[in-house]
Amino acid sequence: MIRADSSLVDAKLFQVTEGRIKQLEKERALKDELIQRTNRFNYVLIASIVLMLLLSALIVKAWHTVRVRNKKIALQSLRREMNPHFVFNSLNSVNQFIAGNNELAANKYLTSYSKLMRNVMENSSKDFVKLSAEIEQLKEYLDLEHLRFSDKFTYEIAVDEHIDAEAVYIPNMLIQTHLENAIWHGLRYRKDKGLLKLNFAAENGNIIVTVDDNGIGLRQSESIKTENQKAHHRSRGLTNITERIKLLNELYKTDIRLTIKEKESPETGVAVRLTINNQRPTTT
Repeated sequence: MIRADSSLVDAKLFQVTEGRIKQLEKERALKDELIQRTNRFNYVLIASIVLMLLLSALIVKAWHTVRVRNKKIALQSLRREMNPHFVFNSLNSVNQFIAGNNELAANKYLTSYSKLMRNVMENSSKDFVKLSAEIEQLKEYLDLEHLRFSDKFTYEIAVDEHIDAEAVYIPNMLIQTHLENAIWHGLRYRKDKGLLKLNFAAENGNIIVTVDDNGIGLRQSESIKTENQKAHHRSRGLTNITERIKLLNELYKTDIRLTIKEKESPETGVAVRLTINNQRPTTT
C-alpha cells in the first residue's frame, strides 16, 4: 500500500511538474511572440522616423534650393536692370551730334556705346567678374560720358599696386551707378570743369573702392530736381544697389558694405566708399 501510495504521489508530482513545464513553455512562446511583435513595431517605428527625417531633409534642401534660385533670379534681374535714362540720354546725345552735323562725333559715340553694351551683355549673367574686366568696362563707360560732358569733368582711375586685378573678383556692375550719379547729379551742374576719381585700394584683406567727385553735392542736387526726377531717382537708384548688396551677402556669405557721405564745406561733392571681400565667393 505504501509503495502504491508512493507511486500515486510520484505520478501526481510528474503530472503537476509536466503541467507547469507546458505552462512555462506556453508562456515563453507568448513572451517570444510578444518580443517579436515589439521588435517588429520598433523596426517599423525606426524606419518611419528615418524616412520622415529623410523626407524632412529633402524638403528643407528643396526649400533652400528654391530660395537660392529665387535670390539668384532676383539678383540677375536687378543686375540686368539698365537705367532707362542711360539709354535715352545715349540716344539723345547721338541725336544732338547728328543735329549739329557732327557726323564724326556721332560715329565715335555709337562705336563706344556699342562696345560698352556688348561687354555689359557678355557679363550680364555673372555675379562676380575679374577686377581687370570691371575696370575696363568702367573706363569705357567714363569715356562715353566724357564725350557728352567733356567741358564738365575729367576723370582719374587709380589701382593699388598690391592688387592683382586678374586674381581679384568683385560684384559685376555695382560701381557704375555711383559713377553715373556723380556725373549726372553733381558734376554736370558745375560752372567749371570738375574731377571724378575712381580708386581701388587694398585694406585688411578687402578691396576698398572709392568714388569721389567735386560736384554740387547731394543737397543742392536734390533742390534743383523736379518731383518726377526725385521719385525716379529714389526708386531706381540706391534702392537697386542696396538690394543687390543684400542678396550678394546672403547668397555668397560676403560682407559687402556701402557708405555715401557728402563732403563738408568748403568742399563740395560726394564720397562713396564700397568695401568688398578680397576673395571669390562660392554659392551656399
